[in-house]
Amino acid sequence: MRKVSLETKILGLVLSLSLFLILLLAISFSYMEGRQIAKDKGQLALELSKTISFMPTVTEAFETDEPASIIQPVVERIRRETGAEFIVVGNDKEMRYSHPLISEIGKRMKGGDNSRAIRDGEYYVSEAAGSLGLSIRGKSPIFNKEGKIIGIVSVGFLVEDVRAQIFKDLSKEMLISLLAIMISIIGSYMLARSIRRDTLGLEPFEIANLYKEKNAVLQSVKEGILAIDQNGLITSMNQPAKKLLDIKESVRHLNVDGLFPSKYLFEVLRSGEPQADKEISWKDKSIIVNCTPIFDSEGVSGVVASFRDRTEIEEMVNTLSEVKMHSEDLRAQTHEFTNKLYVLSGLLQLGEYDEAIDMIQSETSELHSLNRVVFEQIKDTKVQALLLGKIGKASEKKISFEIDSQSYLEKLPDHIKLSQLTLIVGNIIDNALEAVSGMDEPLVKFFATDIGNDLVFEVSDNGKGIPEQDISFIFDRGFTSKNNGSPSGYGLANADQVVKELEGIIEVQSEDGNTIFTVYLPKQRRGG
Repeated sequence: MRKVSLETKILGLVLSLSLFLILLLAISFSYMEGRQIAKDKGQLALELSKTISFMPTVTEAFETDEPASIIQPVVERIRRETGAEFIVVGNDKEMRYSHPLISEIGKRMKGGDNSRAIRDGEYYVSEAAGSLGLSIRGKSPIFNKEGKIIGIVSVGFLVEDVRAQIFKDLSKEMLISLLAIMISIIGSYMLARSIRRDTLGLEPFEIANLYKEKNAVLQSVKEGILAIDQNGLITSMNQPAKKLLDIKESVRHLNVDGLFPSKYLFEVLRSGEPQADKEISWKDKSIIVNCTPIFDSEGVSGVVASFRDRTEIEEMVNTLSEVKMHSEDLRAQTHEFTNKLYVLSGLLQLGEYDEAIDMIQSETSELHSLNRVVFEQIKDTKVQALLLGKIGKASEKKISFEIDSQSYLEKLPDHIKLSQLTLIVGNIIDNALEAVSGMDEPLVKFFATDIGNDLVFEVSDNGKGIPEQDISFIFDRGFTSKNNGSPSGYGLANADQVVKELEGIIEVQSEDGNTIFTVYLPKQRRGG
């Protein structure tokens, strides 16, 4: 079925309403106007009849032999000047002394509405049919000098003339009504055009369809979507956004402050420039936000923000990094062990048995010392696996890796995950191994303890050290001292971020080429 356009609906509604109101007003006006004109005519007729009844010429004429000859000329002149349809003067027997039709003089008055004036002496208005037709009449008794009723004066206006005047007045009103209808048509057309401009030329059913589609799209996307107006009030929010922000109730028309980090939203409102891939922390989540301004004819009228939880993505990336790191460590161990087997095989083939035995004893002694600390004093398997991998990596790079004999560590708390440990300790050890590369006697030391309320991890190296001016920037994302052209500067930034998530701290000391990174992680989080 073909949809009716907005213009047609507005025009039809306005015309129907205008015609209904005009018809209602016309009926009401006709009724009230008729009553008022009839009342005015009746009052005028009554006043005229009173005036004539008190005229000395009329009262004195009743004492003559031919009252009609005196009264007829007088009242006819008054009738013509006042516009009355008739003025009839009769005696107490209702015999006429005057009438617009001379042939009716001397005949009995008609209508049957004279008794109240002749009998009771009342002044009143009545409606009755006489010789000229239905009329509105004013009745007044005529008294002589002794106060006796000697006659009656009847002044009348035909009802037909009253109706004609009503229609005449009504026709003027109809012209005004037609003008009102024309103005209504023009106004409704302009209103429809204005509404169409405001709705971008869309019909109401198209707007409804777009609204349904918008809701379906908002709810179907996995990203959180939030829209605010120029006052910072929320105009829409989809379910993924509510779930991500842990909001259950309706937030429409509430201020965005307190419900969502609004810094970038208000920056976009002020500048009109979009903000892309901004990272913010909200409660226990890391969120990536994109903000886009909404423009109208007056400028920025609002902002739409799309955001997603980075925590899950980071966990996946961290897991992949962890797997890659362990893979590299295992490869390094395998490579180093293979090299040692080749050397041992060569010594045996050459008959250098003493040297082969010395090499085996040296390796066994070194491994026994490291393994004693790793397996007897470090009792957390996650840390053991991490250290074994780094030992192999250091051995491949010909770097001495020492584990302090005073290190002691029980099983780590459950809230510290392997991926987090890898990001913190693994990155710091890797940085230390890179820092000592190329040194004459490269050395990296590791120490760990859980004495007290904190877990303490300490990594030191004898590399070139960190310039004092760079220490405050080493945890900034993207900061690096390397010039190899490959992406870098993220390891320490990631480590620092995870330490903060675990409510710990990292301290850095660098003097005379010795650099020490110390990590403090509370055994229990403040939230539990």
